[in-house]
Amino acid sequence: MGEQGAVRWLTADEQRAWRGFVRLHERLGGRLGRMLQSESNVSPADFAVLVNLTDVPDGRQRYQDLARALEWEKSRMSHHIARMAGRGMVVREECPEDGRGAFVVITDVGRAAVEAAAPRHVEAVRELFMDHVTPAELRVLTEISERVIGKLDETRS
Repeated sequence: MGEQGAVRWLTADEQRAWRGFVRLHERLGGRLGRMLQSESNVSPADFAVLVNLTDVPDGRQRYQDLARALEWEKSRMSHHIARMAGRGMVVREECPEDGRGAFVVITDVGRAAVEAAAPRHVEAVRELFMDHVTPAELRVLTEISERVIGKLDETRS
């Protein structure tokens, strides 16, 4: 961040780019979220949890690691996982090595939900985003995203 008291205001070009990026993120996220909910009865938060769990061995992840991956606070994580467990999508398992730790584990119901939602979600990502960027733009976006995410990971508190 800048020096104490010295605000580094955005230039007109920076502000236009930033606001466009924020609008894109909000609109795309909103559209994809509404589509998931209406067509698959899976909320965007459910989908994010389920995708993270299908990306790890055995479909299990420590609560704290999943919360960190999703950038969720402990209370949000706890409440959301409890709701998903109530619908049979995940279960909570205590960690035998660490009495304080616990795992979130995807169930067959959760796997079925993400497998049913994923094809339409990917189709929508293509229709709403991928079909409107060139391969060169995609490479630049990937480079930017990976660089900024790397910096955010370095400075994670």
